[in-house]
Amino acid sequence: MPRIICKLPESCRRVIISANPHAGARRRDDLIHRLVDELIQRGCDPQITTDADELTELAQAWTDSGDLRAIVAAGGDGTAAFVANRVPSATPLALLPLGTENLLSKYLEIGADPAQLAEIIALGTCVTLDAGQAGERLFLLMCGVGFDADVVRRVHAQRQGHISHLAYAKPILDAIRSYEYPAVQVACRDATGEMRELTARWVFVVNVPRYAGGLAISPDAVADDGLLNVCAFREGSFLSGLIYLSGVLFGQHQNWDDYVTLLASEVRITAEAEVPYQLDGDPGGVLPVDIKILPARLKLLVSADWAQAHGYESPLT
Repeated sequence: MPRIICKLPESCRRVIISANPHAGARRRDDLIHRLVDELIQRGCDPQITTDADELTELAQAWTDSGDLRAIVAAGGDGTAAFVANRVPSATPLALLPLGTENLLSKYLEIGADPAQLAEIIALGTCVTLDAGQAGERLFLLMCGVGFDADVVRRVHAQRQGHISHLAYAKPILDAIRSYEYPAVQVACRDATGEMRELTARWVFVVNVPRYAGGLAISPDAVADDGLLNVCAFREGSFLSGLIYLSGVLFGQHQNWDDYVTLLASEVRITAEAEVPYQLDGDPGGVLPVDIKILPARLKLLVSADWAQAHGYESPLT
């Protein structure tokens, strides 16, 4: 199917800025208020909120009235996922990256420049991307099962305010000492509709081809193909983890016998042991989990250059 650019109508001028009170706290307020000024200069009517219920109420009311131009997720990937979970489907979303990890904004090539983002919002160029759903929660990037989810669980258990990269050091060391790499069972409905089953120790269900630290676990993932990339490593130990990491760093893991990848529309992951999973860098819970793809669930504001470079076309061409 062709990739089509959507242009927002000029009559929609209200912009909600959903600010994570913990993300990038030291520079957050300055950048958000600069964004407000830039939006006002371009004829938009911005409003800041840090309250989840207010976000949902404003988004629904201004969507119903036809006034909502965009919601800005001002934070990291967790903030973007939080906003997507709280607002109506296909609400135009924009990203102001302020968090520890901003993988979706890097994929969309959007930096923490209020003037750039205000211009993107004013021009109103949108594309649609898929989202994943794990249980009742949307995720935008990926679901990770196993060691990385155990680290995420530990980080958030000790969280006090903004999370820096340094905050991951002790949880990683603790997970190395204690995580036991239990086996997990994965059942997938693949691209042909057939069911596939496998057993692994590390599992990633990927929507957008980005992971922390620039790791390309699933470099071939396509964010708008209506399918999820299921990536699994079979062996479980700290040593095997180091080997897998080196393979990912050098782009060799896709050729290994104990690495499995396939495309799927639905995934069920179970385990006999208590195994955590994470969604876009936030704790998701413990297995079992049912995952599915939601095609074209997200509407994201991007630059016209990014849209054209990624094969999106104007509906008039």
